[in-house]
Amino acid sequence: MPDNLYDLPKPLPDKEQFTDLIPDRGVKIERIVSVGQITPENEWYDQDRDEWVTLLQGEAELTYPDGRKLSLHPGDHVFIPAYEKHRVTHTSADPPCIWLAVHGRLS
Repeated sequence: MPDNLYDLPKPLPDKEQFTDLIPDRGVKIERIVSVGQITPENEWYDQDRDEWVTLLQGEAELTYPDGRKLSLHPGDHVFIPAYEKHRVTHTSADPPCIWLAVHGRLS
């Protein structure tokens, strides 16, 4: 039986849930479930690999150090180059956010 990206744990977790969909062999593909979680104030993601991410469900917002804000809705996707600092400043809880992220040397 195949796995389904939209099958969510019950009850929904208090913390973001990260699930690797394939083993990390230089490229990592993961599903992320967010239920209102955001990046802590004054903290930034500063990843050593490129990331392509799409929002499958829910609404979210990314913020960059220069003040840019990017609102995401289902089907939106964004490429984040390695070392481009960013924060998640909003994720919806109802419905929960379901993200699909690909990490690697993509550029």
